[in-house]
This record gives sequence, structure tokens and C-alpha cells, in this order.
Amino acid sequence: MKTPTVQKIAAALIGDGEAGRLMEMLALHPDFLANHGDAVPRAAVAQGLNLLLFRNLLAEVPEGARYVREQGGRIVFDHGALRTVQAAGLGPVPAGAAAFARVLEPLGYHVGGTYPLERLRMTGYAYTHRDYPEDIAQFFVSEIHLDRFADTVRRTAAAVFQVVADPLTPAAAALLDWLAGGGTLSLGQATTLVADLVPLFDRHHAVPTVAQYEALLAESAELAWIATEGNRFNHATDRVPDVAALAEDLKGRGYDMKPKVEISSNGTVRQTAVRAAQVERPFRDADGGFVTRVVPGSFYEFISRDPIDTEAGRRLDLRFDSGNAQGIFKMTAAGT
Repeated sequence: MKTPTVQKIAAALIGDGEAGRLMEMLALHPDFLANHGDAVPRAAVAQGLNLLLFRNLLAEVPEGARYVREQGGRIVFDHGALRTVQAAGLGPVPAGAAAFARVLEPLGYHVGGTYPLERLRMTGYAYTHRDYPEDIAQFFVSEIHLDRFADTVRRTAAAVFQVVADPLTPAAAALLDWLAGGGTLSLGQATTLVADLVPLFDRHHAVPTVAQYEALLAESAELAWIATEGNRFNHATDRVPDVAALAEDLKGRGYDMKPKVEISSNGTVRQTAVRAAQVERPFRDADGGFVTRVVPGSFYEFISRDPIDTEAGRRLDLRFDSGNAQGIFKMTAAGT
């Protein structure tokens, strides 16, 4: 039996053993157990990228890694979330969600929903895969609107979030353009593209000063989080049958869970999470040296989605909910 293409992509980047472990860990559509030779479609590239991003999230969230070890079955990777800053003049990268739209759309994603997050002065965009909407993880890309903050906050944020160079390489952009035009990639090209895209999901601005971080934190936990974490996955989410029952089980097993399950306004989507990992991050001090502080990092989330009637028949409700999202985002507030 030939090795699946997505496994080959992962193996080239993280080794055979780790790639095999990921394939056993995640529930995959049968099409992603296929070998595409040198005609790799966009969906397989997207799935290869998602394997590595999920692995990176587990490396940042010990309780998430613990859950994956203990739960005993395959994980249904529902979505990954990341945060961006919507403001002009921060360098050569497109502002806000556009920085990732230019990557996700050529891989087959489209905006399936837009969600105002008014309490947080943010907007969320759900990117859903056109070819496999229920089987390839969505991306929930949120952007925080600097123009909704006071001038002093905007000035501090502008200093913190300046990016000198675009992390999307010209070679990666060319391969994305080819996919966007309906082309396929060779295995080598697909592997190179995934290798170039993974680093986009990280921090690309300079290390903030302690004073800058504290000024942002006083106004917005989300701005402060982006200052230390950048565009890393804020969380990854496991789709489970009964999130409420699972939450009670995990509380009984000593997991530090969100106190209550968030329920969408129509009742079809329910979410909860393990509290954010506490991570050590560098800061510059007043003398120009570096100090380390413990701040909130990423977290692991759980979601249950009910089927609903659509024009195409009964389908999972893949929508998000503004109230749920704002409740879940509290998991990365300092001190929660």
C-alpha cells in the first residue's frame, strides 16, 4: 500500500515517526489516505498544513497533549483559530485577516461566515474549505480593529506590531497562485509550500517591551496576547459528540476547564475549553535588556455541532456564534 500524500508531506518535514503518529491521531477523510503522486490537489496541501499546525499547538498546550494521549480515539480537528491586527502602516504584510486570506483562499477556503465581536472590538471570519467543508478543519481568523481604541493605544500598538519583512516568500506565493488557478503540485512542490507556510503562523514583530505589553494589556487582553504570541494558533478544537458530558468528565479528571459551556443562540453549537497554558515569553526592559515573564499562551477547545437542514440535505452546522466566540476568547485573558 502506498503511503498517503499528506503523510509524505509531513514525514519530509518532521520525520516518519511523527508523521505516522499524526496520521493515527487524527480522523481523516478517506481521500486523504490516498497517494496523489505528482498531482497533489489543493485539499491535500491544506490537510498537510493542518497536520503540522495541530502538532505545533499540542507542543504549546500540555493539557491539550495530555487529553490527546488519554482520550483513546481519533481527534476530529474542527478548526484552528488565530488573531490578527487590522491597521494600516504596519509593514509589508496585508492588514488583518487579509494576511491569511491570501494563503487560505488558494488552498480552497472561502469565508463561510463573518462574526462581529463587538465587546472585544474585533471581527471574526470563518474560512471553510470548499471541497471538504466538514472534513478539513476550518480557520477562525479574527482581527482586532485598532481604530476603535484611543490614540495612545494605537500609537503603542503601531510600535509593537511593525513587521519588517513579509514572511510569505515569493516562491510560496507563486505556488499558491498556481493552485488558485486550478493547478496541482508535484509532491516536492507541495512539501516545499507547506514548509514555507507553517512559519506564517507565528510572531513576526519584534519582542515588545514590558511597558508596551502592560499598556496594551490594560486596554485589551487580545492585543496583549498578540503582542507575545503573534499569529500562532490561539486554539485548536476537537469536534466531539457531547461537549457538556465531556466537560464534566474532564473536570473530574483534574483538567482546568472553563466553568461553563458556551451555547450558540440557536442551540446547535456548544463549546468549552481547557484554560490557556501559561508560557514564558521574553520582553525588553527599560535598559534594553531582556527579561522573561509568564503570560497566557494558547489553549485546547472542544465543540459539538448538531446537524441542520440545508438545501443540500442534512449537514453539520458549521457556523460559529459571536457570543460563544467572545466567551471562549476569555480563556487567554491574564489571570483567568
